[in-house]
Amino acid sequence: MEVILRRSNNNNNNYKRDHNSFSTNKAGLTVEVRNGDFTKALRIFKKKVQEAGIIQEYRDRQEYVKPSKKRAKAKAAGRARWLKKLAKDKQDRGF
Repeated sequence: MEVILRRSNNNNNNYKRDHNSFSTNKAGLTVEVRNGDFTKALRIFKKKVQEAGIIQEYRDRQEYVKPSKKRAKAKAAGRARWLKKLAKDKQDRGF
């Protein structure tokens, strides 16, 4: 049994679109289920999807975010990381 997630990597522009888009030349993530151990195959599949960034890309494309909002979010995330690091360093030094 194989679990397959296919993801189109076609970068053709609209004028030269291949109308046979369901051909076999698409790249995909595959996981082989061995000895009926579906849970292990599912864990491996989730890891591959995470590493490929498919879920994150899907979430990013759900709605348009203005560049200024992206910058503000990235700055806030960086600040949170910095404050977390400061708190950890402070705790390590015994304060």
